[in-house]
Amino acid sequence: MNKRMTLREAVEQFVPDGASVALGLCLESLIPFAAGHELIRQGRRHLTLIGPISDMLFDQLIGAGCVDCVMAAWVGNVSAGLAHCFRRAVEQGLPHPIEVRDHSNFTMSLALLAAALGAPFIPTRTVLGTDLPNTNPDLIESTNPLTEAGEPIILVRAVQPDVAILHVQRADEEGHAHMWGNLGISVEAALAAKAVIVVAEEVVERDVLLSDPNRIIVPAHKVVAVVEEPGGAHPSPVQGYYGRDHDVYHEYHRRTRTPEGFQAWLEEWVLGVPDRTAYLARLGAERWQRLQRRRSAPSVPVDYGY
Repeated sequence: MNKRMTLREAVEQFVPDGASVALGLCLESLIPFAAGHELIRQGRRHLTLIGPISDMLFDQLIGAGCVDCVMAAWVGNVSAGLAHCFRRAVEQGLPHPIEVRDHSNFTMSLALLAAALGAPFIPTRTVLGTDLPNTNPDLIESTNPLTEAGEPIILVRAVQPDVAILHVQRADEEGHAHMWGNLGISVEAALAAKAVIVVAEEVVERDVLLSDPNRIIVPAHKVVAVVEEPGGAHPSPVQGYYGRDHDVYHEYHRRTRTPEGFQAWLEEWVLGVPDRTAYLARLGAERWQRLQRRRSAPSVPVDYGY
């Protein structure tokens, strides 16, 4: 079944207002910025964002007024520090108040793993002694029924996103997708989500994906859309394709200190460009070329014969 479509079509069909969306699941790499920008352009509202460390994509969606709730371990700008829009939303209710359910990176992964397994929760000892269970109702303090002393444990409630958006290196039109490098919690989120949108640097023939089945990140039947979007993770890095554009993060940090500065940035880099092709054109060919892979470092081939 051919599931290939444009990013605009994928967002229109599969990410409605009020959806819970898992994004930025590899922490600092393979962040689906192009998909996040399309959510902003289409004016999505009342979203719940789910992820470990989203870098500044969550901040952009919050500043654009798309978000009602954030379930994450950290929201910020990794190389620069604070996420100004997130802070304004929490402290001042700008552009409107948001709910925050704080996780650690580990409890976020457990919450998604529980949903992937079809379990209501996963017990753990992590975050005991912290304030997280006091502020996040999805981290439930309990006692271990298997010990006489009834030692304390945390029950991490399952979190099932309506959709997970994964940026990957390559995919085919049926939804088989390869991802390599740091996977973060992409597997857990993809298996937990009701549906998966795959955004790929390139769409290739099915045989390429099936030649290395262990690298397929999610069962193809869970994928509802496949989008070919070269450069779709910029400014985050994509292993084997391009590096991190540090200047973008620092520029964003400087320009978004005020609501007016954020709006100007948004008009220039999101609302002022219709798609990723126009975005990369605005970035400039010379700058984009500097970020491209400088040397090849292929893995040793795997022989699946018998």
